[in-house]
Amino acid sequence: MSALRRRIVNVLRDTPSTSSSRDVTPEPGEELKLVPSRKLEKLKKAKGSKRKSGIIFGLGGLLGLVLALLFAQSQDVIKLEGLLEVNLDSLMDAIPAGIVRDVKDLSKAERDVVNYDSFAVGLHLQSQGISAHHPVIMVPGVISTGLESWSTGEKSRQYFRKRLWGSWSMMRALVLDQTEWKKHLMLDKDTGLDPPGIKLRAAQGFDATDFFITGYWIWNKILENLATIGYDPTNAFTAAYDWRLSYANLEVRDQYFTRLKSYIEIAYATSGKKVVLVSHSMGSQVVFYFMKWVEHKDHGKGGKKWVNDHIDSWINISGCMLGTAKDIPAVLSGEMKDTAQLNAFAVYGLEKFLSREDRAELFRAMPGISSMLPKGGEAVWGNSTWAPDDLPYPQQNKTHGIFLSFKPKLNSSTTPRKNMTMAESFQYLMESTEPWYQDQVRHAYSHGVAHTKSEVEQNENDPRTWLNPLEARLPHAPKLKIYCFYGIGKLTERSYFYKDNENPFQGNVNVSIDTSVSSPNGRVQQLGAIDRGIAFGEGDGTVNLVSTGYMCAKGWKQIKRYNPAGVKIKTYEMPHEPDRFSPRGGPNTGDHVDILGRSSLNDLILRIAGGHGDEVEENYQSRIWEISENVQIFDKE
Repeated sequence: MSALRRRIVNVLRDTPSTSSSRDVTPEPGEELKLVPSRKLEKLKKAKGSKRKSGIIFGLGGLLGLVLALLFAQSQDVIKLEGLLEVNLDSLMDAIPAGIVRDVKDLSKAERDVVNYDSFAVGLHLQSQGISAHHPVIMVPGVISTGLESWSTGEKSRQYFRKRLWGSWSMMRALVLDQTEWKKHLMLDKDTGLDPPGIKLRAAQGFDATDFFITGYWIWNKILENLATIGYDPTNAFTAAYDWRLSYANLEVRDQYFTRLKSYIEIAYATSGKKVVLVSHSMGSQVVFYFMKWVEHKDHGKGGKKWVNDHIDSWINISGCMLGTAKDIPAVLSGEMKDTAQLNAFAVYGLEKFLSREDRAELFRAMPGISSMLPKGGEAVWGNSTWAPDDLPYPQQNKTHGIFLSFKPKLNSSTTPRKNMTMAESFQYLMESTEPWYQDQVRHAYSHGVAHTKSEVEQNENDPRTWLNPLEARLPHAPKLKIYCFYGIGKLTERSYFYKDNENPFQGNVNVSIDTSVSSPNGRVQQLGAIDRGIAFGEGDGTVNLVSTGYMCAKGWKQIKRYNPAGVKIKTYEMPHEPDRFSPRGGPNTGDHVDILGRSSLNDLILRIAGGHGDEVEENYQSRIWEISENVQIFDKE
């Protein structure tokens, strides 16, 4: 038995008894009170119990300290060896061996999951003989690319070549200089280009997208595994872009698509092999737009064979091909799940710091954000009685086809707003926002459906349709291969409950999410449930399943007008199976962003890049086939 344990035992042994043999004689003149014997006995017991409670509390604190030190050591925060004045052997002896063993096992499991080897996938494939084959060009998603200031005005010089998006400089500017930060991030409301005197540009190279801020990786794990099988800056490239711009203005201001075309042609010329494009989220819309742009005689001037001759495969990761439901509340009222689910104190702080009006204005002044507004109208997203992705009752008792629901006010004589479908919600957005925003959206994008072959062919000359796969076809590239990889099984925003603001004529936001509406009995973490004004459906936590999966499962496979050349499509769904120890979900996550670190996704990317794409087999585990059959778009020709 250790010295520490002996001390503890001695303390317990030396504790005075609570039942004294005789009472102490009172001092002369001391005030006396008569107390019943039963009450006196209770007081004596209470005094003794307090002393014992103090000892137990001390032991509990000691145990807590040791556990904290164990966890700190496992994370390399504190080195226990440095605490020389503490007899650690004595401390460990005083704790039951079972507790120590459990803590060590728990700590090791956490460390193994959080710090799983980023290079393991590449090393495994390297051992199988897979190496760099096709040049790889990566196209990141929305907000993934860092934006740095190239402004030289008096107020901007302090930020010169510092990232005002995607770094700790952004955080510092947002906190200490919010007005200037917002002014730099917003584009000109009339032109959609740089405001006078302000110039932000997308960071370039792998550093542009590997980490959002220090410690929060985005593309880094993919880069690590690519490097393991032989990739480096000579055969891999990140085509970063300013995601705030509309797609047409990406070319007008930055010549982005011209440069992307050149990168692909150089990669093909120097390697003799066609390129593999890897895109994520909004980046998949950018790639689809690019393939239309590069073919066109008045734009990329590549001709109908260019894609077929230069691109081997397109890996579409979590592509929001039909937009995402959460984009409408973001630009309508500056809200989404992340803001609606904050507690009252956090909401108060957020509103004081960056109000809903500020957020809505910021989102609207970034036309690239609006490229992800839902496409397809009621044919894809449902009507007032039904939606393709509705669940059967009692899993869901409100159709997702009603996208915005307005609950009548209690004790109010006013007529409540009419509930709105997706198409009606889009129209309401256009009517309730500023004219400059309406012009930006209508001149840059189209959100409809081409139901006939002739409509699709007419859209070949309409750049507004080039990011909408329901209105524009795939290129004439029969040798092209498309791989659709996306997460499933994570609750995703699908429809909303809204309410009128108390002061509808104040500011640029007239409505807000009604956070008082939730499913009864606490049933909020299930499909079809409602949590603080948001109804949840299927998806990857950000993009709805119908958006990531419909074109891959049916639109491009079974509707010929959208894929007249017969481009081969393979789909691999990835269930969201997060590890409870990892804040990013671990190697089996299906989350929209964290999936970029998923082991199986990295494995598939490396196989395709290494020339073994034929080894990829399809994997369906969701309801995407059922949902796709319910979508009201048919192969009429």
